[in-house]
Amino acid sequence: MDKLQQLILSGENDSVDFKQRVTQPEKIARTLVSFANTRGGVILIGVKDNGTICGVDPEEEKHTLGQAAAFYCDPPVKVKYEEIETDDGTVLKVIVPESRQKPHFAKVKDDDWRGYVRVQDTSVQTSKLVNKTLASETPQQFESLPLDRHENLVLDYLAKNPRITLRQYTKLANLSERRAYRILVKLVIHGYLRLHDKEKDAYYTLS
Repeated sequence: MDKLQQLILSGENDSVDFKQRVTQPEKIARTLVSFANTRGGVILIGVKDNGTICGVDPEEEKHTLGQAAAFYCDPPVKVKYEEIETDDGTVLKVIVPESRQKPHFAKVKDDDWRGYVRVQDTSVQTSKLVNKTLASETPQQFESLPLDRHENLVLDYLAKNPRITLRQYTKLANLSERRAYRILVKLVIHGYLRLHDKEKDAYYTLS
Protein backbone atom coordinates (compact mmCIF):
# COMPACT_ATOMS: atom_id res chain seq x y z
CA MET A 1 0.00 0.00 0.00
CA ASP A 2 1.47 3.40 -0.93
CA LYS A 3 1.73 6.39 1.42
CA LEU A 4 -1.21 8.24 -0.17
CA GLN A 5 -3.54 5.27 0.29
CA GLN A 6 -2.40 4.93 3.91
CA LEU A 7 -3.14 8.60 4.58
CA ILE A 8 -6.59 8.36 2.98
CA LEU A 9 -7.47 5.15 4.84
CA SER A 10 -6.54 6.72 8.17
CA GLY A 11 -9.23 9.35 7.50
CA GLU A 12 -9.33 12.98 8.55
CA ASN A 13 -7.78 13.55 11.97
CA ASP A 14 -5.67 16.03 13.91
CA SER A 15 -2.95 15.99 11.23
CA VAL A 16 -4.78 15.10 7.96
CA ASP A 17 -7.50 17.02 6.11
CA PHE A 18 -9.25 16.23 2.79
CA LYS A 19 -10.41 18.88 0.34
CA GLN A 20 -12.15 18.24 -2.97
CA ARG A 21 -11.01 21.66 -4.21
CA VAL A 22 -9.85 24.97 -2.74
CA THR A 23 -12.00 27.85 -3.97
CA GLN A 24 -12.04 30.33 -1.07
CA PRO A 25 -8.69 31.47 0.36
CA GLU A 26 -10.30 32.71 3.58
CA LYS A 27 -11.67 29.22 4.37
CA ILE A 28 -8.50 27.23 3.66
CA ALA A 29 -6.54 29.84 5.66
CA ARG A 30 -8.25 28.57 8.84
CA THR A 31 -6.98 25.04 8.16
CA LEU A 32 -3.46 26.30 7.38
CA VAL A 33 -3.39 28.35 10.59
CA SER A 34 -4.78 25.51 12.72
CA PHE A 35 -2.03 23.11 11.55
CA ALA A 36 0.73 25.73 11.92
CA ASN A 37 -0.45 26.55 15.45
CA THR A 38 -0.66 22.91 16.50
CA ARG A 39 1.70 20.11 15.41
CA GLY A 40 1.62 20.56 11.65
CA GLY A 41 -0.37 18.52 9.17
CA VAL A 42 -1.17 17.52 5.62
CA ILE A 43 -4.04 18.67 3.37
CA LEU A 44 -4.89 16.32 0.49
CA ILE A 45 -6.56 18.34 -2.26
CA GLY A 46 -8.40 16.29 -4.84
CA VAL A 47 -9.84 13.92 -2.22
CA LYS A 48 -13.52 13.97 -1.21
CA ASP A 49 -14.66 13.77 2.43
CA ASN A 50 -15.39 10.05 2.00
CA GLY A 51 -11.81 9.37 0.81
CA THR A 52 -12.61 9.08 -2.93
CA ILE A 53 -9.93 10.58 -5.19
CA CYS A 54 -11.40 13.07 -7.68
CA GLY A 55 -8.18 14.82 -8.78
CA VAL A 56 -7.45 18.52 -9.35
CA ASP A 57 -5.44 20.90 -11.51
CA PRO A 58 -2.53 21.44 -9.08
CA GLU A 59 -1.52 24.82 -10.52
CA GLU A 60 -5.00 26.28 -9.92
CA GLU A 61 -5.01 24.99 -6.36
CA LYS A 62 -1.51 26.31 -5.66
CA HIS A 63 -2.60 29.77 -6.80
CA THR A 64 -5.46 29.90 -4.27
CA LEU A 65 -3.33 28.31 -1.53
CA GLY A 66 -0.55 30.81 -2.15
CA GLN A 67 -3.03 33.67 -1.72
CA ALA A 68 -4.39 32.10 1.47
CA ALA A 69 -0.96 31.46 3.01
CA ALA A 70 0.44 34.91 2.20
CA PHE A 71 -2.52 37.29 2.51
CA TYR A 72 -5.10 35.54 4.69
CA CYS A 73 -2.69 34.24 7.36
CA ASP A 74 -0.81 36.51 9.76
CA PRO A 75 2.06 35.91 10.03
CA PRO A 76 2.09 34.12 6.64
CA VAL A 77 2.15 30.32 6.85
CA LYS A 78 4.88 28.37 5.06
CA VAL A 79 3.67 25.41 2.99
CA LYS A 80 5.29 22.78 0.78
CA TYR A 81 3.65 20.99 -2.15
CA GLU A 82 3.89 17.48 -3.51
CA GLU A 83 1.96 16.38 -6.63
CA ILE A 84 0.87 12.74 -6.57
CA GLU A 85 -0.35 11.16 -9.81
CA THR A 86 -3.03 8.49 -9.48
CA ASP A 87 -5.29 6.62 -11.91
CA ASP A 88 -8.13 8.94 -10.82
CA GLY A 89 -6.25 12.21 -11.27
CA THR A 90 -3.65 14.35 -9.52
CA VAL A 91 -3.76 14.80 -5.75
CA LEU A 92 -1.99 17.86 -4.38
CA LYS A 93 -0.41 17.13 -1.02
CA VAL A 94 0.00 20.33 0.99
CA ILE A 95 2.46 19.98 3.87
CA VAL A 96 2.06 22.51 6.68
CA PRO A 97 4.91 22.31 9.23
CA GLU A 98 4.42 23.27 12.86
CA SER A 99 5.34 26.93 13.07
CA ARG A 100 8.02 28.67 15.09
CA GLN A 101 6.07 31.95 14.88
CA LYS A 102 2.95 31.08 16.85
CA PRO A 103 0.24 32.20 17.09
CA HIS A 104 -0.97 32.59 13.49
CA PHE A 105 -4.30 34.23 12.72
CA ALA A 106 -6.66 33.74 9.77
CA LYS A 107 -8.52 36.62 8.14
CA VAL A 108 -12.25 36.01 8.56
CA LYS A 109 -13.24 39.41 7.13
CA ASP A 110 -11.78 42.92 6.98
CA ASP A 111 -10.15 43.81 10.31
CA ASP A 112 -11.24 40.47 11.82
CA TRP A 113 -8.38 38.03 12.36
CA ARG A 114 -8.86 34.90 14.48
CA GLY A 115 -6.60 32.14 15.80
CA TYR A 116 -7.31 28.42 15.29
CA VAL A 117 -5.84 25.14 16.53
CA ARG A 118 -6.43 21.63 15.25
CA VAL A 119 -8.54 19.44 17.54
CA GLN A 120 -9.32 15.98 16.10
CA ASP A 121 -10.55 16.68 12.53
CA THR A 122 -11.67 20.28 13.12
CA SER A 123 -10.16 23.77 13.18
CA VAL A 124 -11.22 25.22 16.53
CA GLN A 125 -11.15 28.96 17.22
CA THR A 126 -8.82 29.98 20.04
CA SER A 127 -9.28 32.39 22.91
CA LYS A 128 -6.87 35.20 23.84
CA LEU A 129 -5.51 32.99 26.62
CA VAL A 130 -4.77 30.13 24.21
CA ASN A 131 -3.02 32.57 21.86
CA LYS A 132 -0.75 33.63 24.74
CA THR A 133 -0.01 29.97 25.49
CA LEU A 134 0.94 29.37 21.85
CA ALA A 135 3.16 32.45 21.81
CA SER A 136 5.09 31.26 24.86
CA GLU A 137 6.15 27.88 23.50
CA THR A 138 8.41 26.59 20.77
CA PRO A 139 7.60 23.57 18.57
CA GLN A 140 7.83 20.26 20.44
CA GLN A 141 9.03 22.10 23.56
CA PHE A 142 6.20 20.86 25.72
CA GLU A 143 6.29 17.23 24.60
CA SER A 144 10.04 16.90 25.17
CA LEU A 145 9.80 18.08 28.78
CA PRO A 146 8.69 15.87 31.67
CA LEU A 147 5.15 16.64 32.78
CA ASP A 148 4.79 18.45 36.09
CA ARG A 149 2.55 17.31 38.94
CA HIS A 150 -0.45 19.37 37.79
CA GLU A 151 -0.30 17.86 34.30
CA ASN A 152 0.21 14.34 35.61
CA LEU A 153 -2.68 14.86 38.03
CA VAL A 154 -5.23 15.28 35.24
CA LEU A 155 -3.79 12.32 33.28
CA ASP A 156 -3.91 10.11 36.38
CA TYR A 157 -7.48 11.21 37.08
CA LEU A 158 -8.54 10.38 33.51
CA ALA A 159 -6.88 6.96 33.69
CA LYS A 160 -9.51 6.11 36.32
CA ASN A 161 -12.42 8.33 35.20
CA PRO A 162 -13.97 8.77 31.74
CA ARG A 163 -13.95 12.59 31.60
CA ILE A 164 -13.16 15.84 33.40
CA THR A 165 -14.46 19.40 33.07
CA LEU A 166 -12.51 22.62 33.62
CA ARG A 167 -14.43 23.22 36.86
CA GLN A 168 -13.59 19.73 38.15
CA TYR A 169 -9.92 20.10 37.29
CA THR A 170 -9.71 23.56 38.89
CA LYS A 171 -11.00 22.06 42.14
CA LEU A 172 -8.93 18.86 41.87
CA ALA A 173 -5.63 20.68 41.29
CA ASN A 174 -6.48 23.67 43.52
CA LEU A 175 -5.58 26.08 40.69
CA SER A 176 -7.07 29.30 39.38
CA GLU A 177 -9.44 28.74 36.47
CA ARG A 178 -7.08 30.65 34.17
CA ARG A 179 -4.08 28.44 35.00
CA ALA A 180 -6.13 25.23 34.88
CA TYR A 181 -7.50 26.16 31.45
CA ARG A 182 -4.02 26.96 30.17
CA ILE A 183 -2.75 23.51 31.26
CA LEU A 184 -5.72 21.69 29.69
CA VAL A 185 -5.26 23.59 26.41
CA LYS A 186 -1.56 22.67 26.30
CA LEU A 187 -2.40 19.02 26.88
CA VAL A 188 -4.97 19.13 24.05
CA ILE A 189 -2.61 20.88 21.63
CA HIS A 190 0.14 18.32 22.27
CA GLY A 191 -2.07 15.30 21.93
CA TYR A 192 -2.49 14.12 25.52
CA LEU A 193 -6.17 15.07 25.82
CA ARG A 194 -9.18 15.46 23.56
CA LEU A 195 -11.56 18.39 23.94
CA HIS A 196 -15.27 17.66 23.55
CA ASP A 197 -17.02 21.01 23.18
CA LYS A 198 -20.19 20.11 21.28
CA GLU A 199 -22.19 19.84 24.51
CA LYS A 200 -23.21 22.73 26.77
CA ASP A 201 -20.51 21.87 29.33
CA ALA A 202 -17.23 21.13 27.55
CA TYR A 203 -15.16 18.24 28.89
CA TYR A 204 -11.84 16.50 28.29
CA THR A 205 -10.88 12.84 27.84
CA LEU A 206 -7.61 11.01 27.26
CA SER A 207 -6.52 10.90 23.60
